[in-house]
Amino acid sequence: MSTTSTSTTTHTSTTTTGRTYRNPLRSTGDLAGWVAEGPVVADPGPDGTVLTSSATDPDADSSHFTFWCPQVFGDSVRLSVGFTPLSGEGLAMVFAGAAGTGGEDLFSPALAPRAGLYPQYHSSDVRAVHVSFYRRKWASERRFLTCNLRKAPGFHLVAQGADPLPPHDDADGPYRLELVKDGPRVRFSIDGLELLRWSDDGSTGPAAGAGRIGFRQMAPLVARWSDLEVEQA
Repeated sequence: MSTTSTSTTTHTSTTTTGRTYRNPLRSTGDLAGWVAEGPVVADPGPDGTVLTSSATDPDADSSHFTFWCPQVFGDSVRLSVGFTPLSGEGLAMVFAGAAGTGGEDLFSPALAPRAGLYPQYHSSDVRAVHVSFYRRKWASERRFLTCNLRKAPGFHLVAQGADPLPPHDDADGPYRLELVKDGPRVRFSIDGLELLRWSDDGSTGPAAGAGRIGFRQMAPLVARWSDLEVEQA
């Protein structure tokens, strides 16, 4: 696990006001405490943080990564963040409510080690909801573009919607992603366009509750993330 930054900016403007957490993701200070699982290269700059993989083989399972915010949030949150695909065919994902299946903190030593391999998040001892979007890694994904909402553990595909994002060479970001997890109810939108919604009825196990948020990318995607805001009910 590694995090690399080439920015020389060291100040931070991360703030938490009442129930709202804001992070512009524009400086090394803004990334203080973030946890990299897998070969993450994080390069903050004036427009946000560019995330990419340091791996040389983009098709290896070990080339993909997850990047976790250091703060724990409650059971009802609205996550909003800017996303701009820059180059490379890959996939991006947002997690919410990530914690151990027994209620442990996501970084509890009681949980199995994680190093960015996807099954360690969807079929292990992690409970969360996550939306995959900008799914361009494989030809089958590029043929018919969707956003997929899954529940872990168990790799349950619980909702699906259309993905309106253009390919990176036509992108004019940032695009504003919004993931709302209000207890068992989940909604996902891009630039105000709702793409999917779902309510957890418990049929696939206990619903995700309080926990952490994080970003995931599959190599060789290079993407910029900016102006993260998380509001708690």
